[in-house]
Amino acid sequence: MKKIYFFTFLWLTTVSFAQDDAWVYFNNKPNAQYYFDNPLEMLSQRALDRRINQNIAIDIKDVPIHQPYVDQIDAASGIEVKAKSKWMNAVHVRGSLSDINSLSAIEFVDHIEFADRSLNVSGRNQASNRTSLFSSVNKTLDTQITFAYGTSANQAQMLNAHVLHQQEFTGAGKIIAVMDAGFPNVDAVQPFQRLRDNNQILGGYNFVGQSTDFYTANSHGTMVLSTMGGYVENQLIGTAPDAKYYLFVTEDAAAENPVEESYWVEAAEMADSLGVDVINTSLGYFGYDNPNYSYTYANMDGVTSFISRGTNVAFSRGMICVSSAGNSGSSPNPYIAVPADALHGFAIGAVKPDETYATFSSIGPSFDQRVKPDVMAQGQNAIVSGINGTIGAANGTSFSGPIMAGAIASFWQAIPWATNQQVLDFVKQSADRYSNPTAQFGYGIPDFQTALTIAQLSVSDRDAVKFLVYPNPASTHLKIAFPAGFTSATLAIYNNLGQLIKQQSIDIDGVVNLEGLAKGVYHYSIKNQDFLQTGKLMKN
Repeated sequence: MKKIYFFTFLWLTTVSFAQDDAWVYFNNKPNAQYYFDNPLEMLSQRALDRRINQNIAIDIKDVPIHQPYVDQIDAASGIEVKAKSKWMNAVHVRGSLSDINSLSAIEFVDHIEFADRSLNVSGRNQASNRTSLFSSVNKTLDTQITFAYGTSANQAQMLNAHVLHQQEFTGAGKIIAVMDAGFPNVDAVQPFQRLRDNNQILGGYNFVGQSTDFYTANSHGTMVLSTMGGYVENQLIGTAPDAKYYLFVTEDAAAENPVEESYWVEAAEMADSLGVDVINTSLGYFGYDNPNYSYTYANMDGVTSFISRGTNVAFSRGMICVSSAGNSGSSPNPYIAVPADALHGFAIGAVKPDETYATFSSIGPSFDQRVKPDVMAQGQNAIVSGINGTIGAANGTSFSGPIMAGAIASFWQAIPWATNQQVLDFVKQSADRYSNPTAQFGYGIPDFQTALTIAQLSVSDRDAVKFLVYPNPASTHLKIAFPAGFTSATLAIYNNLGQLIKQQSIDIDGVVNLEGLAKGVYHYSIKNQDFLQTGKLMKN
């Protein structure tokens, strides 16, 4: 199965494998305190703002990997370092089995995990659990369409994404990172002219080629990007035409090797540090050139693969990771691939233009019986741009994924107060099979007009329950008045770099001593079970 999820054909050749791939994990980060004291050395202000808005504190995963450790591994006999990850505190290496095993004697090496899982001492297994509301709006009854969508109208209207656009929610202010196999001619052809003219392509990197030339390699990424950011009146309007984009080449279309998972995690870490909101991945991994590296359905548990674990960490940083489910639905192995199985990823299957199941779309559930795919979008006869700028149709969950990712970015623009989890919950709750998910459709086809209604009602409910924080500005002490039904909560105060400054339990007579805080502006959160209130606090 080809990993990039559109239909293509590939000549396979017989290959011998003299070397192994593995991840070498380190046991510490010696300079962690320096980075905790200077967070802008590891994360941009925009990344820190995203954390603050979602009540996410920086932690050890944010600290860069210790480069002298990487250098020592790279200098070891017979070892080549292919990639590195601060989130995992690990490097991806290639070498002989004996040379890799010899690395375990190094004092800062915690353990080694081989891509050939039969060489590992123990495997990973972890399960997860999860959880009607509104009737679907008739999507054929259009009001005014402000964009001339042309033949691409159906893929936006199916989701009621055009209703977001009519309200001027077009992805502005949101950043999408596209992980793919290449983006040739995005810097030249007309469907991306609007992105270029408005400086909406912020940059990128080619992790496969280890270069800044990302307008190269396989055309797949060009087509994927066009479903989100493409703009040709009366032919193609993407679902997030006003979002900004980073373009990352993480997929080597010429080979199938788990190092591409490591490239993806590197790119996700870069996306996080740059303040990206949504990651789109129209890639998936199940079978590799070396069959010893290939996955089985039992590995689709959300935590076995390196890329799925990376997806879970990305979500914990406040981003949304949208992944194509895969194109194996009509094959002997019809199930989703990684990272679509990730515990905290958002897997997208494909439907036909008439909203019926596209038979190639990979099915769920995950091996640990979670609902997968999460939702569906048009992936058969999707309208895309080719590398010559010609607008045409293509098939694959490669396109249902980014169509959904763009719609999510536009939706998130409409509800900027929402966390990534809230955004995904609203989208799922709006889907037409939310009360009765299936292996083919997951929760079904979302309706973003309904999702917006759900979100707006949740704001009303949230505002009806509110802690009163006063005086604000405060000097030495802060008082907190509790709403009815609450007797205790946890208060956390963060500085403008997202660092946790103070945290304490409070009760109904809550008084907080602020004498140790310097003058300035802080962010606070008050949490009680599932209730979360955030705001700003001024200290005089």
